[in-house]
Amino acid sequence: MFIGDVFGTPGLRAVRHYLEGHRGDVDLVVANGENAAGGFGINRKQVEQLWSWGVDVVTLGNHTWDQSDVVEALETSTRIVRPANYPVGTPGLGFTTVQSASGERLTVGQVMGRVFMDPLEDPFAAADAIVEATPAGQALLIDAHAEATSEKKALGYHLQGRASAVIGTHTHVQTADEGVHGGTAYITDVGMSGVQHSAIGMQFEQVHARFTTRRPHRYRPAAGAATVCGVLLDLDGRRARAIERFQWHERELDPTVAAA
Repeated sequence: MFIGDVFGTPGLRAVRHYLEGHRGDVDLVVANGENAAGGFGINRKQVEQLWSWGVDVVTLGNHTWDQSDVVEALETSTRIVRPANYPVGTPGLGFTTVQSASGERLTVGQVMGRVFMDPLEDPFAAADAIVEATPAGQALLIDAHAEATSEKKALGYHLQGRASAVIGTHTHVQTADEGVHGGTAYITDVGMSGVQHSAIGMQFEQVHARFTTRRPHRYRPAAGAATVCGVLLDLDGRRARAIERFQWHERELDPTVAAA
């Protein structure tokens, strides 16, 4: 299972509720957590919460450094991954390998796009390096954290037949283009786990004011019932058999949570 960008307290709460009922349905769980701190990175406590709820690997992205105490987790844990195409010497891992209780091994890596993003190293070359470092036949998932649809599509094509799955993150809106191509599962964006009736996680008022006045306004995370967005992957070693996207709404657990 891959859970899309966890946004703020509502996203964290919804992920906890969802995994309480569904963690046992899958062997391994990966979640992008780089927006857990109200849209601005993730702190050490939130990383540990995701781990305690059953997430095996937390991936990050362009907000990796927004919370200073996450550096400790990056330097000491093998269960958190930042983009592999940061310069050599950057704290943390660009990929890692985890094993399920039943023995399945999965390598999880992340690369960050460069179109409308920070000018990092070549994500295609970084993805190649992850492929080369992963044992032949072992399942490999790449989190493609990028703004431009075309760049993510190109990364999917670049890794076709060489990665088990290429899962797009960052734009927070789940796309409907999931499929398996040449043995590689792909989706352009897995979506956001947070309040969907929002400006990709933030309250509408401040975002709307910024667009209409062209002046800066401090963004505030949206509140209310959240939705967990993700995909379920059926992997046979390096090849994917299926990918299925899902959305789980917190109201399915308790209608009163909308007022939380």
